[in-house]
Amino acid sequence: MPLGKSSDGPRWPRGQKFVLSQGGRDAHEAHRAAVASARGLSRAALEAALAAWAEPRQVEPGDGVILGELKDRPRGLQELTRALENAGSSAAEVRAAVGRLVAAGLVDPVPTSRAGDDPGPPGQWARS
Repeated sequence: MPLGKSSDGPRWPRGQKFVLSQGGRDAHEAHRAAVASARGLSRAALEAALAAWAEPRQVEPGDGVILGELKDRPRGLQELTRALENAGSSAAEVRAAVGRLVAAGLVDPVPTSRAGDDPGPPGQWARS
């Protein structure tokens, strides 16, 4: 299922990974329930269930699939795009969806460490 129709999203550092927040875990379970409630019904029923899921969270109905991709481990934009390309989602759509999910507090960027930020284990640089 293609994600929302936005062609651009926030710029993230190369290699940025994302994880579900606690709210994202709850939203993922609610998304699964919405899909399950429409299973075996019409396409219109599925679209209505997903719209009802998305509206209070201020995201797009198709954004929920990203929550499922982040459920088990952190992933970057390239990995998310590869996972969703068979569903017809472009890199720009994935980037925009992740931006909406971050803005909604459902997904968090994993803090990146830059060279020099982490000195390593305590005492590694101490002189003997």
